[in-house]
Amino acid sequence: MIFLKKTFCTLGILFLTYLLSAQSDTVIIYKKIDTTELKIWIHYPEKVKKRHAAIIFFHGGGWNNGTAEQFLPQSEYLASQGMVAIRASYRLKNVHGTTPKEALEDAKSAIRFLRLNAKELHILPNKIAAGGGSAGGHLAAAAFTSININDPKDAINVSAKPNSLVLFNPVIDNGPEGYGYERIKAWFPDISPMHGITKKFPPTVLFLGTKDALVPVSTGEIFRDKIKKAGGHCTLFLYEGAGHGFFGWKDGKNPYYNETLKQTEIFLRQHRYLK
Repeated sequence: MIFLKKTFCTLGILFLTYLLSAQSDTVIIYKKIDTTELKIWIHYPEKVKKRHAAIIFFHGGGWNNGTAEQFLPQSEYLASQGMVAIRASYRLKNVHGTTPKEALEDAKSAIRFLRLNAKELHILPNKIAAGGGSAGGHLAAAAFTSININDPKDAINVSAKPNSLVLFNPVIDNGPEGYGYERIKAWFPDISPMHGITKKFPPTVLFLGTKDALVPVSTGEIFRDKIKKAGGHCTLFLYEGAGHGFFGWKDGKNPYYNETLKQTEIFLRQHRYLK
């Protein structure tokens, strides 16, 4: 394995870029808190042109655990189709003793990092989609809707709002009747995507199983309808009999993986993230 090192300085943080030739991805430390290093894994198309549309994925795990490996197959595929696909780590309760607030701060920091370094990373700063599963879907959506939750060290003048959303059984309602309210009520409603829908909401695609015990179908339908009422675009796909986390790779034996990836690709082509 060959390592090529390059040093940048952004947001007051020194970090290293390692080009991993065996895996065709780039690993960057986008944020450092004391001894904690948060990374993004960037997957590039085979032929990198001047700038490409990008998508950043946040993994699920209830803001408690999980790894960025969750969206490795989707990232590799979308990169093969011509996008820059990014997987992000963020602080977790079981690892760092943090709350969903810190997780959201990190997600917004990661998106700001992409925009601040768009030229060096070969991405279009106004073509950054965000996606994620479960709690990761929450982070992707809340990065757009949340106004007041930001890392105080961030360049707040740089937008952390994604330009499109790709959400897999996302935690989108954190209200008293939704998911995780007891953990996030100190920051409610700012932290809840359902309660932050406004005009100019980004184009959104949402995947949900009809047997999801954590995110009811009605929640997805209300979210979709509120976006449309605000003048935005949202497509909701329901998968009969599927439970929470139904979209995973599972060694290539999961038909839901293929179907959700197919619809993700169609969505991204419709909105000109892929040619």
